[in-house]
Amino acid sequence: MSDAQTLNRGPRAYTAFIGIGLLAGLLSGLFGVGGGTVIVPLLVLFLHFNQRLGAGTSLAAIVPTATVGVISYAIHGSVAWVPGLILAAGSVVGAQIGTRLLPRVSQTVLRWLFVGFLVVVIVSLFLVIPSRDAEFEVQLLNGLALVATGVVTGILAGLIGVGGGVIVVPVLMLAFGTSDLIAKGTSLLMMIPTAISGTIGNLRNHNVDLVAAAIVGVSACTTTALGAWLATLIDPFVGNMLFAAYLVVIAVQMAMKAIRGRKKD
Repeated sequence: MSDAQTLNRGPRAYTAFIGIGLLAGLLSGLFGVGGGTVIVPLLVLFLHFNQRLGAGTSLAAIVPTATVGVISYAIHGSVAWVPGLILAAGSVVGAQIGTRLLPRVSQTVLRWLFVGFLVVVIVSLFLVIPSRDAEFEVQLLNGLALVATGVVTGILAGLIGVGGGVIVVPVLMLAFGTSDLIAKGTSLLMMIPTAISGTIGNLRNHNVDLVAAAIVGVSACTTTALGAWLATLIDPFVGNMLFAAYLVVIAVQMAMKAIRGRKKD
């Protein structure tokens, strides 16, 4: 067991794990994201996990969280199963490419490019309001586009550690014209095999705190369904605004990492 894992035990740590899980689960259900953008920084900030251990623990916690999220959205008929599995297949391949490219690509440049992508998405969310009646039919061209989206998502996940939902949800809404609910449910479906694959690799490299992942994951499961239910009640425009606010937080996080990375170069 690593020093970080040994130190991060006791009532304060367990309470923090539960609190982090409750917040991550709510956001996961509400926005169709894995919750890693919440789990990782909070583990690093409050429990002094190193970045790699935090990311590995977060990915393991996402497996049960995303599973509950998919079930919650599926109850409302808001999961596009075939597109989700196509995205997942592309993402698993892309993640392998991303991890291989990691030593050769400038993290700072990538982070600024991702911030630019998020800015475009945030602006678009104010201009394009998804229809709740939109359906997703897979055809040859959009099927190929889904594979490409999955691969790119996986590469970015492998390179800079961003969760797939931050990319997939807006792309499904803005580029594929899906409803916001289907985008979120499908995004969560994509995450399950991706997170399982990543967790297996992290376990081999001892980058997962299993106790923390279990507590965070179980805690998140208790609020994921609540978040998914709230998403069905919120007007699509309001949902866009809330998601845009969430993306602003992610963009600021990524910009701060890029600035710190540049200072180290």
